[in-house]
Amino acid sequence: MTYRQGRFWQPDVTVATVVVDGGRLLMVEETVGGQLVLNQPAGHLEPDETLIEAALRETREETGWDVRLTAFVGAYQWKAPVNPDGSGGRHYLRFAFAAEPVAHDPTRTLDEGIVRALWMTPSELQAAHSRHRSPLVWRVAADFLGGQRHPLEITQHLA
Repeated sequence: MTYRQGRFWQPDVTVATVVVDGGRLLMVEETVGGQLVLNQPAGHLEPDETLIEAALRETREETGWDVRLTAFVGAYQWKAPVNPDGSGGRHYLRFAFAAEPVAHDPTRTLDEGIVRALWMTPSELQAAHSRHRSPLVWRVAADFLGGQRHPLEITQHLA
């Protein structure tokens, strides 16, 4: 059944931030489904929030870092696999941004599920591919490392 036939489909809209300092990437280690996984600072777009606001908020909430966005890396679509119990299978639309660190609040309580924020070299992140939360993690990092950048103005919020 298609949308025109009455089926409504809505992907999970998320943001992610590639924060780089001294050649290292800011990552989060989080618990998902009982597994300890790696991800960029990332999360869901909230109602009445711009993509840029969401990227700044999620980075702060998950790492304690305030950042300055420098570029738009890209938009990515991914469907999670369906698990044997029938769960999963969600569709994600991720908007990824590049950023540089501005200030850190080490006393900030991190979001639920976040174990810690850590800095990793690209080779360390790539070597830990089995711990990536999804294929989006390396794809976004690889695109950034390969020089993919677009002006922030490519994202528009119409009020």
